[in-house]
Amino acid sequence: MKQLMGVINLDHELELLGELTYFRCGAAVPFAGRYRLIDFVMSNMMHAGVLDIALFVRRKYRSLLDHLGEGRPWDLDRKRGGLFILPPDWNDPTDVSSGEMQHIHNNQDFFERGSAEYVIYSGSQHLSNVDFCDAYAYHLEQEADVTLIYTKIDRLQPEHQQCIRLDVDENGRVTDIHHEREHSNIYMEMFIMEKRRFLHLAKQCIAHGESHFFRDAIHKNRSRLKIAGYEYKGYHAVINSLESYYRNSMDLLQPEKYNSLFREQPVHTKIKYEVPARYLQTAEVSNSLVANGCQIGGTVENSILFRGVQVKEGARIHNSIIMQKCVIHGDVKLENVILDKDVIISRGRNLQGDVRKPFVVAKDTAI
Repeated sequence: MKQLMGVINLDHELELLGELTYFRCGAAVPFAGRYRLIDFVMSNMMHAGVLDIALFVRRKYRSLLDHLGEGRPWDLDRKRGGLFILPPDWNDPTDVSSGEMQHIHNNQDFFERGSAEYVIYSGSQHLSNVDFCDAYAYHLEQEADVTLIYTKIDRLQPEHQQCIRLDVDENGRVTDIHHEREHSNIYMEMFIMEKRRFLHLAKQCIAHGESHFFRDAIHKNRSRLKIAGYEYKGYHAVINSLESYYRNSMDLLQPEKYNSLFREQPVHTKIKYEVPARYLQTAEVSNSLVANGCQIGGTVENSILFRGVQVKEGARIHNSIIMQKCVIHGDVKLENVILDKDVIISRGRNLQGDVRKPFVVAKDTAI
C-alpha cells in the first residue's frame, strides 16, 4: 500500500533472553524451527503492501544484517525504496537528540523522500499476524491523530507485566494509558500516524530533550490527541524473557496454536536450500517440529529442531529447543533444554532444566 511506510524500532528493546541474546539482538533470535522474531512484523508489513521499511538498530545487529540481507524474502530488494537498516549517526556535532529520537532526527531523509503519507510504527517483541491494511482503514474511519493497536488477553502471563495497557471506550477512543497489571487490554507497541504529524511531534520532543516517542509524544499528549484503539483478535505472543520464549515456542506444538500463527497468512524468512530431514531406522520422533537438513537417529519428543541438527543413535531429547547445526551425540539426555546454534553435546551427558525455567546453553559451546 503506497500510503504506508514502515518503521521497526529496536532501539528500546532490551536483550532480556539471557544466553540467546549474548551475541545478537532480540529481533534476531531464532523461533519456531526456521524463523527469526523479526520475520513476523516484516511479513505483516509485506502483506499490507508496505514498500519502504526502516529498521532502527543500535547494537548487536550483525546477525540481523546477515538474516535480512537486501530484504528479498519480503520483496524489498528494490531499486527505489525497499529495506533501510538505519543505525544512529554519531558524527553530527549539532545533534542534541538522544535515544529513539536520534534515529528519527538523523534519518529524516528516509521519511521526506518516501511518498507515503502515513507511518506504521512497530517493535519486534509482539508476534502476530495483524492486518495493517484493516488497521489503516480503521484509522481513517476514526479520523484519529494516532491509532494504537492492542489485543485483549484472556489469561495474563508474567511477560504481560511489562506491557502497557489501554482503556478503550465503546466508540473506539483510547481514554487512558497505564500499567495496571490486571488489565487485559495489551498495547502491542504498534501505532499508525500521519507522517507529517509524526515528524512534527518528534521535532517537539527533541526540542524539549525527550528521547522516547510513545512515552513523550503520545502518552504525555493523550489529552490533546485524538487516540483510537484498534483491537486485534488473532494469534498473539509477547517474547520479552527467556521463560516467555520457551513457553510460546512449546505452545506451537499444539496444532491449533501453530495453525493460528502460520495458516492465516504466510510468514516469510531467509531462504536456505537444504535437503529434507533424514530419519534413520533407529529414530523415534513424536509431536515435534523438525526443520530441513536434520538427521535423526535417536528419540525426539515434544521438541523443536532447527535446520541441520544431528541427533545420534541413543540420544533422547524431550521438551527441548535445539537450534541450527547442533550435534547431539549418543547416550545424551536433554529435557527442558534450549541449545543455541552450533552447540555440541558429547556422549553420555545429561542436561535437565525445569519447565518454568529451561536450561540454556550459549552459542558455539561444547559440553
